[in-house]
Amino acid sequence: MPQSVDNLAKKIWNYHLLNHKLKKADCILTLGSHDLRVAERAAQLFFDGLAPFIVFAGNRGRFTSDWKDTEAYLFSLVALKMGVPKEKILIEDKSTNTGENILFTKKLLQEKNFNPQKFIVVTKPFMERRAFATFKKQWFGKNVIVTSPKISFDKYPTKEYPKERLINSIVADFQRIKIYPAKGFQIPQDIPPDVWSAYEQLVKLGYNKHLIK
Repeated sequence: MPQSVDNLAKKIWNYHLLNHKLKKADCILTLGSHDLRVAERAAQLFFDGLAPFIVFAGNRGRFTSDWKDTEAYLFSLVALKMGVPKEKILIEDKSTNTGENILFTKKLLQEKNFNPQKFIVVTKPFMERRAFATFKKQWFGKNVIVTSPKISFDKYPTKEYPKERLINSIVADFQRIKIYPAKGFQIPQDIPPDVWSAYEQLVKLGYNKHLIK
């Protein structure tokens, strides 16, 4: 793959990263996906004493439709295997997108008479900004920090999730940052011209597999 494509993708990858400084919170909300490393990150934050419990949210999505169990359940198994106590885990397994991850978690916590004020949201690296913007729109008044597995763009791809699929996902998530505020799904985010240019170039190069038409 030409280095120029990597450079364009890294520009958008870096835009997605918020680099929030971690602080103690009331709840770790983990957004489901194909990437079990997100669950490992959430468990480590729990062991670091950053929050007293973890919510794993997510049913199945575009890359997990063939999983035999939900994202939330399989994420919880990762945390349990790492030693997180079962009673410190809540599972929200009905949501199928980021907005629902947050709204259905809100409902779940209300049903259990929990009212966390400070959240750490854990997601994929290229989902940080969209997760933040969605949370701020869907759960007004709460404090939120967003983080992700500390993995670079170059090391993120796997055999099951190759670089081409990664770049298509990076581009698609960027598009949603641009168009979702008008749909009421998330708050607006400033987009620097050079990042927008990188997006347009990647789309022209054919990285448009998951764009909204």
